[in-house]
Amino acid sequence: MTREQLIQRTAGVKRLQMRGQDLARFDFSGLDLTGADFSFSDLKKADFEGATLKGADLSFAALDGANFTNADLSDANLSFSDLSGVSIEGANLSGAKMNFSAISAKREKLPGRAESITVTTLLNQPGWGLLIGMTLGALVVYGFSGIIYFTAQIVTTKDQTMAMLYRFLVTLNVLQGATTFLLVWAISRWLDQKNWTIWVRHLLVTVMTIVSTTATSFLCYFWLGRQAVLELAQRPGYVNDNAPGGIYLLSYLLTANGILYLLHQGRQVTRKLSEQEFQLLNMEKLKTRAELDALQAKINPHFLYNALNSIASLVHEDPDKAESMTLHLSKLFRYTTGRDGSHFSSLADEIDMVKTYLQVESVRFGDRLTFTISPITEAISQTQIPQFLLQPVVENAIKHGIAKRADGGLIDIQITEDAGWLTLCVHDNGPAFPDTMGAGYGLRSIQDKLRLLYGEAATVTLQNDPKKQVIIKLNML
Repeated sequence: MTREQLIQRTAGVKRLQMRGQDLARFDFSGLDLTGADFSFSDLKKADFEGATLKGADLSFAALDGANFTNADLSDANLSFSDLSGVSIEGANLSGAKMNFSAISAKREKLPGRAESITVTTLLNQPGWGLLIGMTLGALVVYGFSGIIYFTAQIVTTKDQTMAMLYRFLVTLNVLQGATTFLLVWAISRWLDQKNWTIWVRHLLVTVMTIVSTTATSFLCYFWLGRQAVLELAQRPGYVNDNAPGGIYLLSYLLTANGILYLLHQGRQVTRKLSEQEFQLLNMEKLKTRAELDALQAKINPHFLYNALNSIASLVHEDPDKAESMTLHLSKLFRYTTGRDGSHFSSLADEIDMVKTYLQVESVRFGDRLTFTISPITEAISQTQIPQFLLQPVVENAIKHGIAKRADGGLIDIQITEDAGWLTLCVHDNGPAFPDTMGAGYGLRSIQDKLRLLYGEAATVTLQNDPKKQVIIKLNML
């Protein structure tokens, strides 16, 4: 597909569908691709410079080396995409989703683009930075001094004509400054969205400033200054030694272009900070995911190891029990290996897995172990909870409770929901928890997992009174 064919295809289409396409090195620059679906596509080194990608779906796409310079990526979905080596200089990333995406934004100079210079880096440059800083300081002080001088003249002078002139001059300068800033502020964001060179932007601001300041000067003159100027011109010996109007116009133009530069650079700094925040947030999510995977990898072999030992001990003593235990264990394997990368599963699936695990242990312990699991309502059966949340708690109850009883071991699992809090209680009738609790790896892993996934919105409590139980509470709101 050529660029021209793509432009024809997008004409009149609300949402472009390009899912799973090979579009490596394609030129999308300047196109309006709002809401486009590029998920699962190969977009390596594609050029999106200046393109509009509001709300576009770029998830699971290969985007390494792509150029998003000055692109609008607001509310776009780039989750699970390879963004290594991308250029996002000047891109709008507000609201963009970048979950679990590998980011490594290029900072090198692009062909034909000048490297961005911020005010901070400019003022910190030796020589020129010092000169520019001194010049700005002098202009600010000179400007405030002029304001103080003319304000004092208005108050102290007894010549009403001169007071009228000073009021005109002060009002004119205040209006010109405010009008110039409002003009540049109003169009600066629009100019940033245009794929124009910096000289074209400043030229347009210069022309608009000339028009606006000229109109403001005439209006202010006929409103406040005309009478004073005419009265002074009629005075004997009055000489108009004022500077040419072009000098004042030059000051307005310098101010307008300076404001445009500062606004543009300010947005550049904000965008760079946003990029860094996205990268830090993404790194934190990747770190959390790695920690959860590490916990999952440790939990699974833990109970499988115990079950395999039990099977080994039963093979010669009771082959039927060994066979039953092996079938239950294969079901556990299917649950363990059937994960799709998510760390959550439905409450119903978790209960089914725990029931299978308890059936494995029932074969091992025989009459020494009985268990009950409270029925759950359909409303909460599909509630998503962390995978392998209950099993380590149950395993801990068997290892530190039931295994230490000669007979009559009981495990009771109660699940309730109230006011947005899901409560999971695992009770066993083994020895009480010691005062200095070394609960074993299972409970520590549960606490670590809940800390990573819920923060303060989950608790794990161990009780001996009124009965021995582990209580897990999750805030589902």
